[in-house]
Amino acid sequence: MMESSETKTGNARQERLSALASASGADLLDLWARLGIDPACEMVRGPETGLVALRGRMGGGGAPFNFGEATVTRATVRLENGAVGHAIALGRDRRKAKLIAILDALAQEPEMEVKIETEIVAPLKAAMAARDEKRRAETAATKVDFFTMVRGED
Repeated sequence: MMESSETKTGNARQERLSALASASGADLLDLWARLGIDPACEMVRGPETGLVALRGRMGGGGAPFNFGEATVTRATVRLENGAVGHAIALGRDRRKAKLIAILDALAQEPEMEVKIETEIVAPLKAAMAARDEKRRAETAATKVDFFTMVRGED
């Protein structure tokens, strides 16, 4: 079964927003500054900070249970051209949420989407992959192999 272009676009948007939300506010701001644009926008919602409930399942398939709560910040913006962007990110960084929402709205234009993907999202993904690989290497260095020797019958 082939994916529709809308599904592909939705997946690309989901991956982009995930990468943006996972980045640190400082990294995101630095990459934004390099982009050299500052579109006028109207805040539709927020940025506002609140809590979301976290739910879990034992073993991935058991009965759901309340795990706890997490602090998130969300924002919605409207650009002059009418494009609306949304953001939600863990933590209390209001500037980060606003920036993600602006990038989401800008990415609705095909040429800006390519620019955002290559100049912001790709470097963020590469940096996250490098951090993950470093963490894996550090963890592997502490790995202990246990073995059992069988005693012979005397």
